[in-house]
Amino acid sequence: MTSAPLAAVTGAEGFIGSHLTEALVASGYRVRAMAQYNSFSSYGWLETLSPEVLDQVEIVLGDVRDPGSVGHLVEGAECVYHLAALIAIPYSYRAPHSYVDTNVTGTLNVLEAVRAQGTPRLVHTSTSETYGTAQTVPITEDHPINTQSPYAASKAGGDRLADSYHASFGTPVVTLRPFNTYGPRQSMRAVIPTVIGQVASGERTITLGDLRPTRDFMFVKDTARAFLAVGTAPADRVVGRTLNAGTGGEISVGDLVALIGKVMDTSLDVREDAERLRPAASEVMRLVADATRLREATGWSPGHDLEQGLAQTVEFFREPANLARYKTGIYNI
Repeated sequence: MTSAPLAAVTGAEGFIGSHLTEALVASGYRVRAMAQYNSFSSYGWLETLSPEVLDQVEIVLGDVRDPGSVGHLVEGAECVYHLAALIAIPYSYRAPHSYVDTNVTGTLNVLEAVRAQGTPRLVHTSTSETYGTAQTVPITEDHPINTQSPYAASKAGGDRLADSYHASFGTPVVTLRPFNTYGPRQSMRAVIPTVIGQVASGERTITLGDLRPTRDFMFVKDTARAFLAVGTAPADRVVGRTLNAGTGGEISVGDLVALIGKVMDTSLDVREDAERLRPAASEVMRLVADATRLREATGWSPGHDLEQGLAQTVEFFREPANLARYKTGIYNI
């Protein structure tokens, strides 16, 4: 370990968290990375990072639901990036209590730890799902909050806590609200790896849910850069604010499948699977970001178009060792 500045990351073992950890190290940081405690001593995707990156990473097993774990994590950090969350929407219908425990109480524990330690910056992670189906487009940060799933409601609860700690205690928190991130290492609970994973496994008949919703898909490396941007920007530009991160483009799930088929040079037959459909009033039909405020505050902009990002994602899933980590033949919720 060097004397480089220290950043702490919750949820570091996950999809976006592991990419953010890499980006932080590439930017000259040491990282204290929290992976959720488990008896297998598994560090998730952190285990796939290069030895050169891991030389600058201190991995700690803990749980954001436990205040003691979080207190140790943030000690001495110049910035805390809070990504730990339960994120799968279908599972939130089955286990909503666990989403409140992790996404609301866990966020409270992070806020309390940052407050106690006097941490200079906290980046809290929101989600575009808190907006619900777009009432106006593109969606700015002034769009009404309209939570259509227990997942979205739990994330909105964490967002409101972050806002309240800034207003009540001056906690230096900025909330980043990414739209739909995709890329290497994403779980099969999301549509892009679901399609690519099935095709890479030899399937040509793809089972999906509703093909009509539109989404603003952003490549994970661009999302990681957005986190870095709000974590390092001058405080007067970002602290106390909620900022969207998205491309400003949208595509329907049906058209997305056709584009993946093009990238993979494969003709696909898509079948609807009723098990994959959300309850009708819970489906978010349209999401497309206005990220003007993030761009003006930090200079950030996305660096990959959808076809470029899909090509890199396909390359990842076509690697046999990567594909072997996934169960492509079942519905992953």
